[in-house]
Amino acid sequence: MFEVRLTPIAGGKRLLALFLLLSLALTLPVSSFGGGKNKKKKADAPKPPPVIDYSNIVWPNPPAIARIKYQAFYAAQQISQVEQPKNKNKKQNWMDRLAGTQTESENPHVLFQLAQPYGMAVDSKGQLYVADTKVGAIFIFDTETRKAELIKNSVHAHFVRIIGMAMDDNDRLFVADPGLRHVLVFNAKHETEEVITDGMVEPSMLAIDINNRLLYVSDVALDQVLVYDADTFKLLRKIGTTGHNHELTTPGDFAKPTGLAVNAEGNLYVADTLNDRIEIFDADGQFIKTFGKNGDGPGDFARPKGIAVDSDGNIWVADGMLDRVQVFNQDTQLLIVMGGHGLLPGQFQGLVNVMSDNKRNRIFTTEIFPGRAQQFQYVTNAEADKLRKEREEQREKTAAGATKEVTPITAPISATKDPQNR
Repeated sequence: MFEVRLTPIAGGKRLLALFLLLSLALTLPVSSFGGGKNKKKKADAPKPPPVIDYSNIVWPNPPAIARIKYQAFYAAQQISQVEQPKNKNKKQNWMDRLAGTQTESENPHVLFQLAQPYGMAVDSKGQLYVADTKVGAIFIFDTETRKAELIKNSVHAHFVRIIGMAMDDNDRLFVADPGLRHVLVFNAKHETEEVITDGMVEPSMLAIDINNRLLYVSDVALDQVLVYDADTFKLLRKIGTTGHNHELTTPGDFAKPTGLAVNAEGNLYVADTLNDRIEIFDADGQFIKTFGKNGDGPGDFARPKGIAVDSDGNIWVADGMLDRVQVFNQDTQLLIVMGGHGLLPGQFQGLVNVMSDNKRNRIFTTEIFPGRAQQFQYVTNAEADKLRKEREEQREKTAAGATKEVTPITAPISATKDPQNR
């Protein structure tokens, strides 16, 4: 029981003391008075957050048949994966309890999240690999459960600044580290088994030609694309001319080449970043054509960085300055534009890369400012044709049904008989 006692204080001081004590009593919880008679009611259980429906985020907009559908994003390990400290009963000071924090010694299991994601790859299980140059780790996301594992610096390998990645058909992972001027090769168990260094100065992005067994490495310092045997790792040739300080604009040369992609025919696509164009070469390194120019209009580029080729041979280009992805057909005609500056689903902030998972027709992008990877579903030409045919059949059925409901007129009104025979 809370009691108020007054000590002998003369005059107004006694009144002031009484006022202060009563004020203090009024600020205490109701449960402090009367023992257990007025117990505090239990707080209502928190309501689960509303489920957000992303199914309407598509390109192009209805009623057109959707060809790109937003699916999900990846940013960090799940909170539930962070283990609780073993010393749960250890007392914390009042500030730790207030902030809900723990020291590293109390809980060494830190929640890792993407900071500057760049390169991506997908293995045979459909898991998404994301190289984060700032965290210094490779995130491995299970795209079904959203759980993540990590290949960590100084734990599983030694990294300085990891950028590009590629995966071959045996789940060997290739990782470009320009800080160490090499490409690391991991086996399917995520163990390092080889280091490629021959001819590299600042390796950036990677691509693998599975059929021709070629590994492509773009080198932004040399303004070249280096071509290696994907099995022996021997340097076979170089594409482009070096030694001109990113000033060459001639077809077949580069100014800081970054993103790389290979299509089913073995043609190589290179994002020639400072020249604001895409260049195409055959499997022997012979120049085929180039497309794109500087600008912000449809089909223009302003620092293209990432490039991918989907299962239909369409070319996806991620533009780092315009924060948009443009999709071109095999004849390099613009099909669709998606994105724009922003943090909403399907928008981008610091877009750096795009990758196509052709086995599952999924498209992934990475952005460095929010630190996230986004996932989209690509609707193939065959799937779109099927949907278009189903729509046409449905329209025909609807039109046929409407025709049956209309009562036919057998004779003109002027020919009908007057009921009064007039």
